Amino acid sequence: MDFRSAVLDPSTGLALLGIFGALWVALGIWWGKKAKDLEGFLLAGRNVGLALGSATAMATWVTSNTVMLAPKFALQMGVWGMLAYSTAAFGLTLFAPLAFRIRRLMPAAFTSGDFVRLRYGRAAWVVFLAISLTYSMAWLVSMGMAGGKFLQALSGMPYLWGMTAILGVCTLYTLFGGLYAVIGTDFIQSVVILIGVVVVGVVVLNGVDMHHFYAALHDDHPALLKTFMPVALLSLFNNMFFGFGEIFHNNVWWSRAFAMREGVAPRAFALSGLFWLPIPVAAGFLGLCAAPLGINVPDPDMVGPLVASRVLGAAGSVVVFLVLFCSLASSVDSLLAATSDLLLEDVYRKMLNPGAGERVLRRASTWVVVGLGGLTWLLCAGDFGDLLQVLFLSGPLVGSAIWPVIAGLYWQRANRPGAVAAMLLGSAAGLWAYFAIGWFVASLIGTAVSMATVVVTTLAFPQPFDWNRLDERPAAS
Repeated sequence: MDFRSAVLDPSTGLALLGIFGALWVALGIWWGKKAKDLEGFLLAGRNVGLALGSATAMATWVTSNTVMLAPKFALQMGVWGMLAYSTAAFGLTLFAPLAFRIRRLMPAAFTSGDFVRLRYGRAAWVVFLAISLTYSMAWLVSMGMAGGKFLQALSGMPYLWGMTAILGVCTLYTLFGGLYAVIGTDFIQSVVILIGVVVVGVVVLNGVDMHHFYAALHDDHPALLKTFMPVALLSLFNNMFFGFGEIFHNNVWWSRAFAMREGVAPRAFALSGLFWLPIPVAAGFLGLCAAPLGINVPDPDMVGPLVASRVLGAAGSVVVFLVLFCSLASSVDSLLAATSDLLLEDVYRKMLNPGAGERVLRRASTWVVVGLGGLTWLLCAGDFGDLLQVLFLSGPLVGSAIWPVIAGLYWQRANRPGAVAAMLLGSAAGLWAYFAIGWFVASLIGTAVSMATVVVTTLAFPQPFDWNRLDERPAAS
């Protein structure tokens, strides 16, 4: 991609990036004034309502992967590939009852790591943190790479410039505003995303002759219309379980459960899943349009923005820019905040400096956010190439955490050694499958091995647990 093939000129891309970047930073500073203490900074005072709760969950899950990988799936695997990405909506919906259970059992907790530490002990906690932090870094790196790639595709802006700008903006307003800034900007971003997707969808449908569209696919690319494509069907179930693992274990979603008012989280996650479901289908349709429209796709990761820009022209490319920018920012800021919380609370506070007071922790949170943003930039600067490989390599890891989390929340006899074994064996089996078979079965196999391990070890060696141990509030005098 060079300046001549880009739809927007670099100066327009820089101007849009500057305007919206400055806006998000200003809003972050303004909303951050509400954070009067550490709990306010980390969890927005545990007082988030239904509208903001639903919007932040939906916007966070509309990642650049949603609007870039969903079209790539459709381009490579056809209709089933397009539908495969939409199954990630089920993770949000099914987290609703878990969020209710989490909020009731752990009213004073801060992170998903708190749950694993109290429920399964230190060994499981360390393994879980390794999995969660590895996945979070993979997600952050994929977001940073996507930012550089989409700015390069739309405006010809050099990859490094775009990646640096997006990571810098998100790091700044997360640094100043904490979760208040993240949730506030997410609300605005969710509105922009929904309106933008509707606009792009309507214009693309009006600009494409559906009869010609179907005939071109049927004659020249019949594989994309097959109702039975083994790889695509496997990827559908693999992606679904990957989505479960991403949401069920990650502190991004646990922090929102802790931040929402009591009784809000189940409804918020159920609504966010419903709002999110059609977005990857609409984005995936763009991937199917590439061949009938005769669009050359030098990088499959960029097929969605390239198709939308071709059909909508320069003005439409501005809409695409805004949708992609908001989808990136809403995920990067959430990941920075939630991962920083995990590092601050679980690693720094509970492992390295148990006696740290609130002032020390607040100061440490600054360094954690900045350090995490810097590390992400260093990794993104390497440009690993394929977004799919960067993200799905972590799939077996998160898939292995699904059943320890579910069993730990609902099965009173789930035991500690079984949880550790499930995460280790599930990760190992899934990674083997990733390299020996392919990414499209890795999460599926990792999840299956983990489930079998949890069930067998619990039935063979039940270990009763007192649910009250999950509540770390000081006992009433």
